[in-house]
Amino acid sequence: MISSVERITKILNLFTDSEPSLGNIEIAEKLGIHPSSAHHFVKSMCKEGILIQGNDRKYRLGWKLLEWSNKVMYQQDIHSEAGPIIVNLVRQFKGTSHIGMFHEGEVRFVFKTTSPDADVVPTFIGTTRRPAYSTSSGKVLLAFNPSFIQPTLAKGLLKQSTNTITSVTKLYAELKKIKQQGYAISDDENDFGLYGVAAPIKSYNGQVIASLNFVGEPNYMKGKENKLIIQSVVRSAQAISKQLGYISLPY
Repeated sequence: MISSVERITKILNLFTDSEPSLGNIEIAEKLGIHPSSAHHFVKSMCKEGILIQGNDRKYRLGWKLLEWSNKVMYQQDIHSEAGPIIVNLVRQFKGTSHIGMFHEGEVRFVFKTTSPDADVVPTFIGTTRRPAYSTSSGKVLLAFNPSFIQPTLAKGLLKQSTNTITSVTKLYAELKKIKQQGYAISDDENDFGLYGVAAPIKSYNGQVIASLNFVGEPNYMKGKENKLIIQSVVRSAQAISKQLGYISLPY
């Protein structure tokens, strides 16, 4: 049992910023073990969501690690700091806020809170998934994590609603714009038919590991408070990032 835990830990440590994806043979060579032994471990890790395998047959870190990271936030009282930030956001405006994470071309929500007078948004923690390219949360994650793009494109850019981006060229242009401005907008691009704003949440090393969004009824969201909502979402995401240890250095 102990050796298995050690082996899994060593496999996880192989994935770095410079090598976010690895094939089975690469993993075996780096660990100095037979490919069949490596395959046994990575297959089990994929089954549990610890790793995910793309169409290129290479493995990447999976959503389960991000889910565990979210639980660590609770254990270290970081979540108690993030919670009030998000609660303040939904008290200030009328809508629903989520923290979203990437999983196989989709966004999985791991946190949700709603304004008392807002319409119900049918999302559920851990189970609701939406295509990354059609949500503000997902587009933020794609813009700041290029390795997420291919798994998303592999599933196709299918039309979800009136304004869904279905062109690869347009998607790349949108992601470039999002990275430059630091936030994403989704305006009736998925089956919720809502308007959403999302900004990146960064870990201590600057990696974007999640996104914070705020969604609501389009007429309200695009009204007189639109700019203030966008600014508040960005600032809230920055505040959460700071709680996770990220320090923004002035240039």
